[in-house]
Amino acid sequence: MLEGKTALVTGASRGIGREIALTLASYGADVIVNYNGSKEKADEVVKLIREMGRKAEAAQCSVADFDACGEMIAKALEEFGKIDILVNNAGITKDNLLMRMTPEDFAAVIDTNLKGTYNTIKHMYRPFLKQRSGSIINMASVTGILGNAGQANYAASKAGVIGLTKSMARELAGRNITVNAVAPGFIATDMTDAMTDAAKEATLEQIPLKRVGTPKDIAETVAFLASSKASYITGQVISVDGGMAM
Repeated sequence: MLEGKTALVTGASRGIGREIALTLASYGADVIVNYNGSKEKADEVVKLIREMGRKAEAAQCSVADFDACGEMIAKALEEFGKIDILVNNAGITKDNLLMRMTPEDFAAVIDTNLKGTYNTIKHMYRPFLKQRSGSIINMASVTGILGNAGQANYAASKAGVIGLTKSMARELAGRNITVNAVAPGFIATDMTDAMTDAAKEATLEQIPLKRVGTPKDIAETVAFLASSKASYITGQVISVDGGMAM
């Protein structure tokens, strides 16, 4: 499904990003595994991808750093020749009620989740135009659609990602470049494992399917959007949330 394609996945050393990188490789894509601090985990993902017979390299970079993103992408283009799929998955949380949320914590989440998405798209804009093809998949969140108490910074960043996705879809459609977002709901990751049992139960009550999603649920949706099967889909936000945001 993705043979001959090269993907750059940000935040790919663990959680949803790791599963996305492995799933894209399973469908035939070569993968650039971006990470910020987890080199050992990123190298493990690279090893697993290479064992599938695909090309893979780890690329350290904080997506919040504009110049570092440019250097990472320039090096990847030199090594791989092209990038066909850009998956903006890297993200952080710094939850708190707004009255207790520091300006630094608000800015850090915006800088990584929203500005980081801008940074990679900005540096890939001209290469995608030159190729006259490409697929950008941005990671939004059910929180960016519904909002969530204690997550004003995260909700704002993900709502911004949705707006950025739609704007980029309009700008790039004429060059055969699709831009979509995936909005995960309650997915079993390290982040959700840290929640209390009471918080988990309260969240499950909001999910019509009454179960937690898996990273694979998200990864398969990303793979579909990156493939030719989704060539007539752009500017969309696909909620993978068990019905939370319907």
